[in-house]
Amino acid sequence: MATTATKPSTGKYWLYFLIAFVIFMFMLIFMNQWFWVSMPFMLTFLVMALGFM
Repeated sequence: MATTATKPSTGKYWLYFLIAFVIFMFMLIFMNQWFWVSMPFMLTFLVMALGFM
């Protein structure tokens, strides 16, 4: 009996990544000394959207 594993939907993680990316770019342009604060969120959602976590 074969079982198929369904891949979880990553659409919401792509949306979260895009929002975090916009915030990251905003902070990089206007508050460049604080851009690193948003970086962990952006990278975490990218990894989750790619399905590696």
